[in-house]
Amino acid sequence: MIVPRQVPRATLCATLLAVTVLAAPARAQTGEPTRLLRFPDLSGDRIAFTYAGDIWLSSADGGTATRLTSHPGLELFARFSPDGSQIAFTGQYDGDEQVYVVDTAGGAPRQLTFYPAAGPLAPRWGYDYQVYGWSPDGKSVLFRSLRDGWDLGDTKLFLVDTAGGLPRPLPMPESGGGDLSPDGQRVVYSPVTRDFRHWKRYEGGWAQDLWILDIDSLESIQVTDHKRSDRDPMWIGDTIYFSSDRDGTLNLYAYEVDSGELSQLTNEHQWDVRWPSADKANRRIVYEKAGSLEIFDLASGAARPVPIHVPTDQLARRPGRVSAANQVSGFSLSPKAKRAAFSARGDIFTVPAEHGPTRNLTHSSGANDRDPAWSPEGRRIAFTSDQTGETEIWAVSQDGSGEALQLTEGSLGRHYNNLLWSPKSDRIAFIDQQGRLGIVDASVRSGDDAAAGPRDIIEVADDPRPFGTSYDWSPNGDYLAVELGDPNEFASIHIFEVESRTLTRVTSELWNDFFPVFDPGGDYLYFFSDRQFVPQIGSFEYNYAADRETYLYALALREDTPHPFPPRSDEVEIEEDEEEDGKDDAENGENGENGENEADDDDDSDDDPDNDSDNDEPEEDERDRIDLDGLAQRIARFPLEADNYIGLGAAEGKVLYVRGGAGYLGRSSDIQPEVFSYDLKKREGKSLAKGIGGLVLSGDGKKLLVREGRSYRLLDVGGGPAKTLSLAGLTVDRVPAEEWAQIFEEVWRRFRDFFYAPNMHGYDWEALREQYRPLLAHVGHRSDLNYVMSEMVAELNVSHAYVSGGDYEAPDRPRAALLGARFELDEDAGRYRFSRIFEGQNEEPRYRSPLTEIGIGIESGDYLFAIQGRELTPDTNPFQLLREAGRGPLELTVGSSPDRGEARNVLVDPIASEDALIYLAWTERSRGIVEELGGGRIGYLHIPDMSASGIREWIKWYYGQVRKEALVVDVRSNGGGNVSPMIIERLRRETLMLDFERNRDSVDTSPGGVFHGHLVCVIDEDTASDGDQFAYQFRRAGLGPIVGKRSWGGVVGIYGRAPLIDGGSVNVPEAGSADPEGNWVIEGYGVDPDIEVTNLPRDILDGRDPQLERAVDLMLEKLAEDPRTLPGRPADPIKTP
Repeated sequence: MIVPRQVPRATLCATLLAVTVLAAPARAQTGEPTRLLRFPDLSGDRIAFTYAGDIWLSSADGGTATRLTSHPGLELFARFSPDGSQIAFTGQYDGDEQVYVVDTAGGAPRQLTFYPAAGPLAPRWGYDYQVYGWSPDGKSVLFRSLRDGWDLGDTKLFLVDTAGGLPRPLPMPESGGGDLSPDGQRVVYSPVTRDFRHWKRYEGGWAQDLWILDIDSLESIQVTDHKRSDRDPMWIGDTIYFSSDRDGTLNLYAYEVDSGELSQLTNEHQWDVRWPSADKANRRIVYEKAGSLEIFDLASGAARPVPIHVPTDQLARRPGRVSAANQVSGFSLSPKAKRAAFSARGDIFTVPAEHGPTRNLTHSSGANDRDPAWSPEGRRIAFTSDQTGETEIWAVSQDGSGEALQLTEGSLGRHYNNLLWSPKSDRIAFIDQQGRLGIVDASVRSGDDAAAGPRDIIEVADDPRPFGTSYDWSPNGDYLAVELGDPNEFASIHIFEVESRTLTRVTSELWNDFFPVFDPGGDYLYFFSDRQFVPQIGSFEYNYAADRETYLYALALREDTPHPFPPRSDEVEIEEDEEEDGKDDAENGENGENGENEADDDDDSDDDPDNDSDNDEPEEDERDRIDLDGLAQRIARFPLEADNYIGLGAAEGKVLYVRGGAGYLGRSSDIQPEVFSYDLKKREGKSLAKGIGGLVLSGDGKKLLVREGRSYRLLDVGGGPAKTLSLAGLTVDRVPAEEWAQIFEEVWRRFRDFFYAPNMHGYDWEALREQYRPLLAHVGHRSDLNYVMSEMVAELNVSHAYVSGGDYEAPDRPRAALLGARFELDEDAGRYRFSRIFEGQNEEPRYRSPLTEIGIGIESGDYLFAIQGRELTPDTNPFQLLREAGRGPLELTVGSSPDRGEARNVLVDPIASEDALIYLAWTERSRGIVEELGGGRIGYLHIPDMSASGIREWIKWYYGQVRKEALVVDVRSNGGGNVSPMIIERLRRETLMLDFERNRDSVDTSPGGVFHGHLVCVIDEDTASDGDQFAYQFRRAGLGPIVGKRSWGGVVGIYGRAPLIDGGSVNVPEAGSADPEGNWVIEGYGVDPDIEVTNLPRDILDGRDPQLERAVDLMLEKLAEDPRTLPGRPADPIKTP
């Protein structure tokens, strides 16, 4: 039983937010130190840190901080110069992250880097141009960047002089965080970076270890080797200090370089020691712990807290009115389409079709109200809300009068959606995140019973699929037609009788039947089905794809129901006596062509809900009578071509359907979603709108509201001009502290209710909420909230637990003009020249390289004198001019010698990103290694991810190499996706027959496209997610050996769910991977190679790739033992007697 309540919304919000929202003024009154101080650094008696996106300075003893930077973008990673006079940091002054330097006393920051930063990046990837420190002489800043990488895990360390000029990469081909030795001759670093990942106690292949590299000799040694992460190295004297979670929590450790002795310095168990940074001169380390700062004295071995008060104006926490027009999460129509209901930024609104005010019905900054559904009688709007702390179903008067009425209560763990009123407005059907379909009593009660007494919930059925189902009420509300998933991953249609509470299967599990919709007249049930096929044949292999194979069907609900499309015959019409015809009309009470009072349709009044309701009671005849016997045999197909149908509705005399496009990986379909109105009498369809992203039908079946981009347009189902609704009135009174508290609670609930393991991996999820919740009072920027939530979900020790996005002010990122080239300064000539030009593949737009296109004629070694007429001088960074060049073609002044007099002007078409060119150069280098070492017998292909790019590269490079004797399948740095089964299925194919033809030397295999040779897979620490699964399946299928390093180890999958109230996102790991025997696999560990090979920096810098080399050696050994060539044509048969 559900006991309803009618509680004032303000009371509920105050109860929920007492711990969080009220903590902010309490801190101000009691003088509690500020928390969420991030990325600290220490120099002498001063600490620099980031709070609320700005850099602040304070005394090393604590006290009141002073602001050093102030800008809408973020300023992060402050690092004092060795003499303490300057601070280098990462800033977003021009939209993207770059390296800046500012005097400690303040002033205007100077920008040192200009190549465009990658991003904006999700929080788990951190930030480009992350400052780590300084060179020992104080002349250069050390930073990490993605500027020469094609993958988000492919970062390097650079030094850039404070006097200007181009950054210089340190020799390591890849590196995460690092620090220079006191003499600057060596560097301690981690070859990988995962410092921002939301995964505590990680033990997969990507766990960080520390290495030391000699910058001159390029000799390297590994100094730590633990299954968990060692990070944040700081080199002080003869000791390297670092943080590690080898005991479960990040703590400080010390490594003696000469002896190799390792010791633990701190012993925290609940809160991590995060982002340590060293005051090398005074042998102290400052770090974050529980959002506060502490200083660890290396001499005494003791830590002390640093209580700091940040006198911020809390600009990001200030309440204010903001537009919600671009944050619509749901919409509905009133019965006669005079108003539309919207949920936007957590409130429920109604918007007039033409005249009248926009009304906010809920005003709930601290709750997420969504999924509005307008009742057929027009008086109420149902919606879901978490104002009680759990998601419940509510109803509110459409004019905003009175309090909202709670219809469900105690719905622990249920996330209701897809609310659908019954025709009599007395019940609401719903589905929850577990696929439980139910019906809740929503009848109107009066007097003392209005908010009292039980509200029954009828549990209809469970749908095992993760993304809900579709359903529809019969005209009189006696039945509910339901689409339910079957074990074979198809769906079928069922009918639920409300009175008897019985569920009857209507269609067979052998077909995929979905989207049931009742005919308003009660004669038919319309639905889509995949049961008749004319498949499409692929271009590269003889295989099929079932595209545009869905048909629309009508199911006759009674035995005496006529065929919906009977044979037609043109017959002569006999005209009746005009006087008698008029008499009949008068007796029948007809009024106008449509038999309804036209004056009512012209009344735009919103005060009387009856003006927008349909009070015509259906006749108590056969509209809801269903003959279940033989129902599945009474099916007729619509006279429409098969297509990709994705939406269905019904109105009087019409069926509305939505046609979608084909599904592509890497591009949009040429066919955008389009809604049609099919006239049942004329048997023809008419397009109503194209490019739609959602639609809803009015209760009277005469109007449609469709979403086109960010516009909402109202149109007649019979066609005609559309009317765009104004959403200018969708504004909310935002209280950030309340909104952030709601987001925190919703993220916590989503993990509780969607996490793939209900035991939460054994962690006390309630206790973790209580641990992190107090930090909400100190959130000064939306990114702080993401950090708090990320730290909380990271405790679950699971992959793909991501929190990102949200509403905060950030400057627009620049659109740089890039040339596909690198530069160097000719010191003698005082001129820049091209040190490298990426060759590209100009026939493919993705790999277009501007300087190698036909007619350009620029080569490596040529000099660059000017860009767009602006002279390039030695003290100017070329990327600074490219960054400021704007859009469109660029005029370059170039020459083959430093003599300016011989220069020429060339017009080039720049590109926005060089990632694809860097990737292509890397794969071509790898392909060349395999080609040379394998003597042309061994093929090579790289799969960068298991999504659009990966399947594109697979198709591009696989089929042209199917006759190679062996193939190296390289999935290093594969970022995952979901297409690995497609690739594994093709690699598993065996040659079952051969086909020979006369006058052809070649042979065809059956099946086609079979690779007959040996296979080897190459993996590394960055082989992740579906890349992990590919490697696992490769081994499980026995396709060949695996070479390289252990993979990432993250395979608990995620689905796309609704955004958070301010547009942020949260990904809950919902689907774990197991082997066919039912054992969890891969997660938290990865896939081991059969042969482990480490690519050392010196090898890579020498042009080698030991991992590829070992893979090629294996294939040559296999070919020596078992040659793999297809046999030649057999001798001609002789069949004479």
